[in-house]
Amino acid sequence: MVLVLALVCLGASAAVVGVYTITKDPIDAAKAAKTNDAIKEVLPEFDNDPSQDVLEIEGNKVYVAKKGEDIVGYAIESTTKKGFGGPFTIMVGITPDAKIYNTSVISHSETPGLGAKITEKESQFIQQWKGLAFADGSTNITVKKDGGDIDAITASTISSRAFCDAIQIAVDTFGKIPVAQPATECLEGVAADNAQEE
Repeated sequence: MVLVLALVCLGASAAVVGVYTITKDPIDAAKAAKTNDAIKEVLPEFDNDPSQDVLEIEGNKVYVAKKGEDIVGYAIESTTKKGFGGPFTIMVGITPDAKIYNTSVISHSETPGLGAKITEKESQFIQQWKGLAFADGSTNITVKKDGGDIDAITASTISSRAFCDAIQIAVDTFGKIPVAQPATECLEGVAADNAQEE
């Protein structure tokens, strides 16, 4: 009995390892494609490969997009744990002048028809982020119900708050990008503001 059980376990383990080996590369390729699509969606036109030019800042990935030698923006992968259905991840495109260019949801578990509206690209909730400036601290990145400047999704306040949290994480990450990437006055100002708050 022990021998049979051991052989069964060994066979099952081998099968799991085999399936993992076969599926790992396609899964990794699919994830990379999804990330690259999100980067293209949230930034102005670029001609480098941002997935090969990545900064890691406090656990957040920052993809640097360039056109020629000029940096056109940063795609920041941001995850919040405050979603109604659990953690979700978005990509936030920020231009060097500290404005949000666009956003894209990479993964989420929000309620279909309610919180899942964070994926509706033409919705007023998503559109309001485009061009949003934050360097001078004039924008309060919280929903209006909490005293902020952001219109929440109707009947989805928790998801809206979580999305704001993910945006704030991206904004905070942007402020910590080394000034040399690039040394713009705007970046210096954001970094200085963050240093004073800390």
